[in-house]
Amino acid sequence: MRVLGVDPGLTRCGLSVIDRGPRGDLSPSAAKPRMVAVGVVRTTSDRVTGDRLAYLAGELDSWLERFEPDVIAIERVYMAEHVPTVMTTVMASGLVHLAGARRGLVVHEHTPTEVKAAVTGSGRADKAQVTSMITRVLGLSEAPRPADAADALAVALCHVWRGSGTTRLAEAAASERARLAALGGRA
Repeated sequence: MRVLGVDPGLTRCGLSVIDRGPRGDLSPSAAKPRMVAVGVVRTTSDRVTGDRLAYLAGELDSWLERFEPDVIAIERVYMAEHVPTVMTTVMASGLVHLAGARRGLVVHEHTPTEVKAAVTGSGRADKAQVTSMITRVLGLSEAPRPADAADALAVALCHVWRGSGTTRLAEAAASERARLAALGGRA
């Protein structure tokens, strides 16, 4: 199971890829999530919004093509007092949903509280606690920076741990795609 985790944003969009071994493989190495990639797509506010969205869409497409995830997990946008920030975050989130739909991938949303609780055990954890746990759980030599990168890893890890039912469905779909590919597209 390969999960693309996304912390949506127009100025900084965190992206991550986490692998978890296939179901049925009970070896310790298969059960432990493993980071494949992490990064942040940045756009500057001196560019018009449409150009920024086009650049982000292109970067999302590149990650999807390069890493071929089985599922996408995204942090659900929550209302904040600063409406312009919410609006651009919603736009970035919409691009993720569109990119997933174009590839037949299901996009699962997880609330910030859900992500924090899955990773740290507390829905009220701060960013430092989340980053510390991500670093420890994934066995990273250093903490992912900036916070958007750590948040993207947290979203992916949350989905691996909490999205068990949806994860099983995605695994079955990935298995079927692999079977069909092995048959050369013959059903």
